[in-house]
Amino acid sequence: MKVVGVSSDPGHNFSKPARAVLRLIAGLGVEGDAHLGEKVQHLSRVRRDPESPNLRQVHLIHAELHDELRGRGFRVEPGAMGENITTRGVDLLALPVNARLHIGAAAIVEVKGLRNPCGQLNGLQDGLMEATLDKDVDGKLIRKAGVMGIVVAGGEVRPGDAIIVELPPGPHARLEPV
Repeated sequence: MKVVGVSSDPGHNFSKPARAVLRLIAGLGVEGDAHLGEKVQHLSRVRRDPESPNLRQVHLIHAELHDELRGRGFRVEPGAMGENITTRGVDLLALPVNARLHIGAAAIVEVKGLRNPCGQLNGLQDGLMEATLDKDVDGKLIRKAGVMGIVVAGGEVRPGDAIIVELPPGPHARLEPV
């Protein structure tokens, strides 16, 4: 389980350029990223309730989703879908609420929920939003566009860094969109 890419952008742009290193700041998020803050920073959510806690400080996507999308003809790479950290070998979507990802030497991100795919994905490439949605055998919607979390412990994160998953005490709650 490892980091394959790190990305950030000081503007509210959809895709984020690749970086050599990210600095995570406890309680705030990614240094230099538009979504850094204790309170919600996503523009649509700020309009609804600017005092909400920021449960979307860090966006993580599994590289396996990129592999799947490329196999379907989409052009995606780390950061293209707005994520800060691209992982490999971690089943992000199966993690429970409050699972902790120990990343690199010191950083810890606590997973709070799923990223709800939005229409901005189609601005990157037509049909991309629909490609990040699926249905399980019972017809329940599966959101595949990654997870959102908060920074519990700060530190630097680089491509190649190891990720260790720490599950919370049970019973576990399934991730829902945040």
